Amino acid sequence: MILNTAKQISARNVLEGLTQGLSRFSGPSRVALIMAETRDSPLLIHDPRRLLRGHEPKLAKVYSEEGDWREMAPDTAAMKPFGQAAWAQKLHLTGLICAGGYSQPLFYQMWFTELHPNMCSTGPTECWLEHAAWLLAHDFASEGAFFTSASKHALEAFEHHAVRNHLFAEMSKAQGRPPHVPLYPILEAVLSISTTREEGQPPSGRMIFVEPSDADHVPWMVRFPEVERPHLRNAKHVRKLLLAVENSQRRLVSDGERVLGVSGPANGLSNRLTADFQDRFGFLRHGGKPVCSFLDGVYQSTTRRPNLVLLEEALLETQVGLDQGHALFHIVSTIVDEARREGFGCTLMLDPAASLPPLAGQHVAPPLDLGDSQNLDLAKSLAKLDGALHLTGAGSLRAFACLLDGKAVESEDRSRGARFNSALRFTAMHRGIIVVVVSADSPVFIFQGGLQLNAMCDLDHEGDLELDPPSLDHWLEGQ
Repeated sequence: MILNTAKQISARNVLEGLTQGLSRFSGPSRVALIMAETRDSPLLIHDPRRLLRGHEPKLAKVYSEEGDWREMAPDTAAMKPFGQAAWAQKLHLTGLICAGGYSQPLFYQMWFTELHPNMCSTGPTECWLEHAAWLLAHDFASEGAFFTSASKHALEAFEHHAVRNHLFAEMSKAQGRPPHVPLYPILEAVLSISTTREEGQPPSGRMIFVEPSDADHVPWMVRFPEVERPHLRNAKHVRKLLLAVENSQRRLVSDGERVLGVSGPANGLSNRLTADFQDRFGFLRHGGKPVCSFLDGVYQSTTRRPNLVLLEEALLETQVGLDQGHALFHIVSTIVDEARREGFGCTLMLDPAASLPPLAGQHVAPPLDLGDSQNLDLAKSLAKLDGALHLTGAGSLRAFACLLDGKAVESEDRSRGARFNSALRFTAMHRGIIVVVVSADSPVFIFQGGLQLNAMCDLDHEGDLELDPPSLDHWLEGQ
């Protein structure tokens, strides 16, 4: 089935905008769409990056064998063309997030994207997909009469709205009514405060936002007089007040408009919204559960913890024992977390079999057992020095400030620093060695055999999207 040109372009633009927006929010992301324009239309599939490949059995069962998506659908003909839709049952596909529904101008659509392993919550992404469904239905209803690519641009910069929509839904569900706190001003204020420095230092400490009706249940330590409560939009003033709650169990308390005072631990307020400022970055939590993080004035889905699964797998393939491998993984994870939290770069050279001869650097005699927490704290500090830590499979520190070098390799990247390229060269010469590099701006790289194990493939430009997508039946046949 070939859609008219305006609808073809609308579907492509929505997919492009959604891909670009989610890639900024969660890292490189693929997006796919399954849709049927009318109740009798065949299903069409937009999957330019092969996101749904591997899920053919489940898709065939749901869409070709069972058919409930069509037979149990609501009466879309009775719906209004704009602003009315019914959400469809979500598919449970491993590693994917999906959302979609039914509407009068576009009978059925289901959007899919990747479930990244380090997401704080899938809620904002689900709201993003739902909004894509709204926009595409509206574009189909107008049939290009107002064609301006507005839907694409709206989805490219939807992170504030996605976070707000998720919070609104969760808070409404928790208290049985819409929240009274102004969510958009809160989200703007949190970012503004997070980028405001006091004597050169980024903010640290926690602020909670409570409903006016919950104010009497706050464990107050200090409650400001009503006429002296600072406005939340005064980021400089609020940043100064955060000094009162740094490195403590105290919290600043706000109703979303003004700062009400200082409280002790507020664990009893189950519907609280918390902004947790942690120097360079921070987290937004609802009821104690993370919703998203923020850094450099933007919200992102990441937990800010590096994905070290590939390191764990690489250690399992070495000759180090399971217990020793787990202990070494814990040591590396602890040092990496410290480096990312403090914002310094470092290099960890893992020598599982302790096979390397002494390297140029500062040696430790006898080797330091990092299973001891005090020794591990020392290793965190030594990691700040130029050069690498030399760690063995037994979990000991043999040397620090070690120089890593080797012959040039084809995989070098001149846009990266000395740590990156030195790790490539060194692991190319020493095949049994694993090197972990933490960049000062937070990325974590894992190297083995002259290759970066956690390298990401660049996504091709979306210009190859088809205006005449294949039917799902043909796609399932591999065409």
